[in-house]
Amino acid sequence: MSDTGKSQGSPDPEKLVETSSVGTSSDSPAPVDPTLEKAWRKIDMWVLPVVAMFYLLSFLDRTNLGNARVAGLQKDLKMTNKQYSIALTVTYVPYIVAELPSNLLLKTVGPNLMLPTMLTLWGVVTTLQGVVKTYHGLLACRFFLGLLEGGVFPGLVLYLSFFYPRQRLQWRISGFFSTASISGAFSGLLAFAIINMNGVGNRPGWAWIFILEGLFTVLFGVSSYFTLPRSPAHARFLTAKEKEYVIAQLKETGATGLDEDSDKFSWREVGRAFMLPQVWMLAVIFFLDGTLVYALAYFTPSIVQGLGYTAARAQLFSVPPFAAAFVVTMVAAYISDRYHCRGYVSIFSGILCIIGFAMYLASHSFKVKYGSLFFTISGAYCAAPSLSTWGANNAAPHTRRATAIAIGFIMTNSGGILATWLLGSLSAPPLYTKATITLLVFSVVMVIVTAMNLYYLWDQNKKKAEIRATTTRSDEQPGLGDRSAWFIYNL
Repeated sequence: MSDTGKSQGSPDPEKLVETSSVGTSSDSPAPVDPTLEKAWRKIDMWVLPVVAMFYLLSFLDRTNLGNARVAGLQKDLKMTNKQYSIALTVTYVPYIVAELPSNLLLKTVGPNLMLPTMLTLWGVVTTLQGVVKTYHGLLACRFFLGLLEGGVFPGLVLYLSFFYPRQRLQWRISGFFSTASISGAFSGLLAFAIINMNGVGNRPGWAWIFILEGLFTVLFGVSSYFTLPRSPAHARFLTAKEKEYVIAQLKETGATGLDEDSDKFSWREVGRAFMLPQVWMLAVIFFLDGTLVYALAYFTPSIVQGLGYTAARAQLFSVPPFAAAFVVTMVAAYISDRYHCRGYVSIFSGILCIIGFAMYLASHSFKVKYGSLFFTISGAYCAAPSLSTWGANNAAPHTRRATAIAIGFIMTNSGGILATWLLGSLSAPPLYTKATITLLVFSVVMVIVTAMNLYYLWDQNKKKAEIRATTTRSDEQPGLGDRSAWFIYNL
């Protein structure tokens, strides 16, 4: 439903925002009311499917170039492997540049306006990729695709943090990020079906991959103007009591997006985000996992084809590993939210990657190499939502959190640039041995740095507990955000 206008009997949204000051936590915990807990299910039903579809289409429209390559795009446009890597890289440069400004503008413009606009416009660009005749035309499309998609993932993470308390967040983030796994599976199935349209309208099969997927994105983008609420206070599917209850629970956990004074934009808060040790340790992990995710997203069809499958069967056989990754991601997200263990889930994800890449390198059997993809894809995709939630959980207030999230995704997509060259032209197909060794090392380093960040946050919580034992909250200076002794870091 649209969030324009006010439902009958609902309180004024702006008044709700003004009276819900945000802090690191409240002095007296907000009571849990079983009769109002259904509000979370309502948000799940109204918000989460839209957000999930946003990210599915984002990942699908960005990575379907890998399917188009196997379907003949590189041959038809007379591209070398180096030029293919350049086409992928061109996407990420504007993508990275757009992430921080986009996140800082999200609350001001309104996510209910900004996110649908981005989606609709990149759908148009995706469609245009299906009519390009030259390599340079493809480069132009990839540039604008990156520019328009740049703010989507950090924006969606920030947007969900407006609706869910910290301990409820990862399962929801995983709910939409797992669509990346689905898109990997879905794009293979879709490409397998669409390439049979080869010759329809005098266009090759790879062109129809872009055209059909792009047109659907445009249609969904337009419809989302009417389905995406700006905030809990503006959600017409919630009753007045449910709105008050949700906002009280968000205030209790130091959620952002509720209070104009503490959440207003400040360059000082942007700078403070860059000074947080946990942000930079996570940034390193984001870079490493980003390299893994995009290497597998773009090159799994090519890897499978290199194991002896035809182009059509390579599309089909790329589906099962991504389907498995979806299941692993959702189970890990449930455990992470249930037991509050973001860091341990990230370490588990890295170990899965280590096992998978080691299998791929050690075995001469193509069947074992194919089986290793179930470990590597599951590990890489399982880590991403855990890291995203970890970053969102441990930075406050709003501007600091928005900046921290954007830093993480800037690093993720920097890893994407490396991935495009690592497998695109710096490592020889079909086995990509040098690239696999590099990704194995990255997986090991990811586990080590994750453990370092986990220890740092545990140590900070220990020091904060000592401060709370000897002082009162009134003695603490305001505006500390996540540095407050009353802000407990999520492990």
